[in-house]
Amino acid sequence: MSLKLNPMIPAALAVSLAFGLAACDKKEDQTVGQKLDSAVATAEQKTDKAMAEVKQGADSAGTQVAQAVDSGAAKVKDAGITTSINAGLAADSKLSAMKIDVDTVDGKVTLTGTAPTEAARQHATDIAKQKDGVRSVDNQLTVKP
Repeated sequence: MSLKLNPMIPAALAVSLAFGLAACDKKEDQTVGQKLDSAVATAEQKTDKAMAEVKQGADSAGTQVAQAVDSGAAKVKDAGITTSINAGLAADSKLSAMKIDVDTVDGKVTLTGTAPTEAARQHATDIAKQKDGVRSVDNQLTVKP
């Protein structure tokens, strides 16, 4: 993230500070030029400090936005995996009538519910493992004929 600062802002700030400091400065031994130089130097320091603070805030906000985007993308990907597995289960004649809940977190799939046989239970795992993005399958289906 790049911030662009209008080049007139620091200049205007420097001139304002110079006039303000020149008017308030009681030192008799400084010339007007020296006072102006001192005011400009002080304004530059304050501008640099303010810009560093703005950059730090922007960097922090950028990191938070990136983390939120990554988290949202992971949730969308997990939802896609869950949908794909549900479609695969529904399309399978052995499992389409079964109530199988699919939950996906970070590509890790958990199957819960019942299956009529051990073979059907294992077949549900096979269907889930075939889908893109699946990292692992935790089959918690119970066999109930």
